[in-house]
Amino acid sequence: MKKVTIALILSATLMFRAAADEGMWLPLLLGQQVYNDMVKKGLKLTKEQLYSINKPSVKDAIVIFGGGCTGEIVSNQGLIFTNHHCGYGVIAGASTVEHNYLRDGFYAKNLGEEISGGALSVQFLVRIDDVTKVVMDSLQGLTGAERASRQAQILSAINARMSDVANGIETRISPLFKGNQFLAFVYQRYSDVRLVGTPPESFGKFGGDTDNWEWPRHTADFSVFRVYATKDGKPAKYSTDNVPLKPKWALPVSLKGVKDGDFAMIYGYPGGTNRYESSLGVQLSTDINNPTLVKLRDMRLKYMFEEMKKDPAVKLQLASDYASVANYWKFFKGETEQLYKYDVYGAKRKTEEAFTKWAAAKPEYASLFTDLKATYDAWRPYAMHRMYINEGILGSPLLAFAASLQGVETALTKTGVSSADIKKAVDAANNSRTAFLAAHNRPSDVNIIGSVLQMFYNDIPKAQQPLGFYEAVRNEYGALDKAGTYQKYAEAVFKETMLLDNNKWNDFLRNPNAANLQQDLAYNLATTFTKNYVGKYLPAFQQFTAKNNEWGRLYLKGVMEQNPKKIMYPDATFTMRVSYGKVDDYQPRDGVRYDYVTTSKGLLEKYKPGDYEFDLPKKAVEMLKAKDFGPYKDAKYNDLVTGFITSNDITGGNSGSPVINGNGELIGLAFDGNYEALSHKLAFDKDLNRTINVDIRYVLWCIDKLGGASNIVKELSLRK
Repeated sequence: MKKVTIALILSATLMFRAAADEGMWLPLLLGQQVYNDMVKKGLKLTKEQLYSINKPSVKDAIVIFGGGCTGEIVSNQGLIFTNHHCGYGVIAGASTVEHNYLRDGFYAKNLGEEISGGALSVQFLVRIDDVTKVVMDSLQGLTGAERASRQAQILSAINARMSDVANGIETRISPLFKGNQFLAFVYQRYSDVRLVGTPPESFGKFGGDTDNWEWPRHTADFSVFRVYATKDGKPAKYSTDNVPLKPKWALPVSLKGVKDGDFAMIYGYPGGTNRYESSLGVQLSTDINNPTLVKLRDMRLKYMFEEMKKDPAVKLQLASDYASVANYWKFFKGETEQLYKYDVYGAKRKTEEAFTKWAAAKPEYASLFTDLKATYDAWRPYAMHRMYINEGILGSPLLAFAASLQGVETALTKTGVSSADIKKAVDAANNSRTAFLAAHNRPSDVNIIGSVLQMFYNDIPKAQQPLGFYEAVRNEYGALDKAGTYQKYAEAVFKETMLLDNNKWNDFLRNPNAANLQQDLAYNLATTFTKNYVGKYLPAFQQFTAKNNEWGRLYLKGVMEQNPKKIMYPDATFTMRVSYGKVDDYQPRDGVRYDYVTTSKGLLEKYKPGDYEFDLPKKAVEMLKAKDFGPYKDAKYNDLVTGFITSNDITGGNSGSPVINGNGELIGLAFDGNYEALSHKLAFDKDLNRTINVDIRYVLWCIDKLGGASNIVKELSLRK
């Protein structure tokens, strides 16, 4: 076992605070004081059972699922539980109109029926090494862009040195405390992961966008997968010769249920928080970034939904993209509301004013906030433009694909490029086009392009708009204050582009020509906007980012000097963390109190036959009404508990994380946060923050009673 530096252990101890529900802890650096508090609140496991690299521990049951979720091993045959929305892409990809697993659900009754997850993989954490000294020694005397460039080189070199990709070993260094600490996370990746089971979408997404980020919740947000390996347990690509992985640790499953005040621990991979953001950063988010994102996604969702309602095949085609766009549309809408409601900007200003007074006589920190204000003042005029490129122009699937062809243009126009390299670029574009066309819906995309062009014209200062573009549109298609003008132009793009015409595209493949690509209406439209941004405004964003990052590093360094015993914890960085809290109800506003559980009674009360978001299969309704709950009934409620809430601190990336009781048993899967605390990426609300979890007994009822897959339940170690 590599030794962890004494400084890190001490810092973890000093960062302990009374409000134990807040914070996402590195499991190897809990510190004795934090661990003692966990025990006091109900934990029965030892520290070594939580995290060890010498012996099996809970950390060995927790996986990075895909590229942005968490999963947990629940059987000695490599069975994985995660969220339905985490497995959504695989489920949708495996579905056809004839075999619609997304709509109807699916459970493999034996290993032979399990479905390949394609490119899906999972990663197990092997160990965490401290590389802070090595990195910091190489960065001495450097600041700003020079420091950032050198840091990237150092991290890349260490990552490569500590990795062995041929054997599935990958290392990723995570900068913590905005670059004041560096830990290397070593993972082992397994790439043969198969779909074992999923409830019907009406259960897995029950409540749809209406209930997203809301409590009370009745969503069976789970799916089941299995990880495979060679017979000697090594990672391997999909093969019929592979066998279920024998894990180091599998979580037992509790059927005992939860009660108010019970200890709850959540392991997982929270994606990212920015709780040490400046007041100016909060202001930019609330004034420009968030409202612009919400506005553009609202438009895209509107046109996608219109087409999805018309045709089941289109619904299946767009389902995954729609869910992804909708999720953070509502999140950023809620985040803005909560940031304003609790005056997070004002609270940060007070903290910064106190720091500025302390730093007045310290040259390293004295001008931090003066410099930061100048940095934001320089970038703010262009912030909306950037959002319009990323969420608007590139929010169109056609324009996003068209923009991706700039590598082909470069290969065709750059001197000295070999014919082999040109062929490689063109072949890659052709493969990407095949995937693009399979997912593309023309009617919705035509409307998206027409709308975003008009919105860009109205919202972005004329001086920032692509030179001559809108004048050309006006001359050929009509007045720029008329929606019909942009619609006619969008339709012309779709009609004439070779990107959507197989004959024209095949002609291009036979004779790749830069002029033909550049003159293509879709490519020309996409690159007109992206090249305008990249050439004029991206450098300003890069300068803004470099200066903001440097400010953040120095500010946190100063804060630690200002108050050596200050209670702090590192922001989430999609690295393994553990948070702990309790099962807990809450009162979001005067006269309203939410219970800590939901039941099938509420599920049936929300049920609306034929509704897009609240429908249920007839068989399920009959079973629920008959109270056919089997061994999964809760004795206290005489009902099937569907979900519960805890006070744990989580964020995106924790989707699918196990909720674990004091005995180390699985009691639920985390899948959402509550709307009243959506400021949590920037500011934790100690009173209203709640994690929404699907009760594990509801998961098992869906698998066993509704799905008839008792074979899956028999794999589990059940604790009654």
